[in-house]
Amino acid sequence: MQEFLQQVINGIAWGGVYALIALGYTMVYGVLRLINFAHGDVYMFGAFMAFYASMWIGPRVTGVGGVVLVILFAILASVALGVVIERFAYRPVRHHPRLTALITAIGVSLLLENGGQQVFGADPQPFPSLFGSAEPIQIGGLIIVRSIVYILVCTTALLLLLQYIVMYTRFGKAMRAISQDPTAAALMGINIDNVITATFALGSALAAAAGLLVASYNPQIDPYMGLLPGLKAFAAAVVGGIGSIPGAVIGGLVLGLAEVFVGASAYGDWREAIAFALLIVILLVKPSGLLGTGIVEKV
Repeated sequence: MQEFLQQVINGIAWGGVYALIALGYTMVYGVLRLINFAHGDVYMFGAFMAFYASMWIGPRVTGVGGVVLVILFAILASVALGVVIERFAYRPVRHHPRLTALITAIGVSLLLENGGQQVFGADPQPFPSLFGSAEPIQIGGLIIVRSIVYILVCTTALLLLLQYIVMYTRFGKAMRAISQDPTAAALMGINIDNVITATFALGSALAAAAGLLVASYNPQIDPYMGLLPGLKAFAAAVVGGIGSIPGAVIGGLVLGLAEVFVGASAYGDWREAIAFALLIVILLVKPSGLLGTGIVEKV
């Protein structure tokens, strides 16, 4: 039982990270019907921005104020990147066939990965300990690394904040209106371009938060660190029901728990493949995802 609970805690922590990234996929898809494959690279960019901000701030990063500055800089820089991607890569092809937008997304992802290799260097960089190197928390026989506690707390707070924004703010209502019927939303006076830009900004902020949280737990970053987590988060979004915010959270938790338990079993070599195995199963059994709803199209 002790080992089981330990794995549950680890799985929930990783599931929360996948949920933060998956939310960016699902929000953009809900508004644009676009799979933003560059989203995982924004996750990488956020980690690198936190890395460079911590170097610029120097020893003061150990204080609360320094940590807050590092986090804010990483999130704002990633928001700016997300806005630039939407404005100059996706907006020009918004009314083109979906295949054009999909190819553009893949191209942007490759550009960020290879551009990051040129700008940041190909060698992995050691990420500083933003939250200190305090002793792990022991509860009975359980050993909980403090970075996991920070991941759980930050992830829960961000998810609750996002739920509030989407459900109870004017921006959230506008985003849901565009998701249901963009033409009617435009006729009601909603500025679609501004809402889409804000959606990209919000998703990029969540990806940056996930990137620096993971980097603080696994202190090594490189330009390709967002490739596999981005694909896994996409799988989590599909498993939960892409376009559904609660579905993205549930899909992330399911994926995180599945990964951790498979990794701890005799089939540990399959850990990196379990996300895509779940993706195939859900597409065969329930293509709309766990919380997704099918769309009826007239022909």
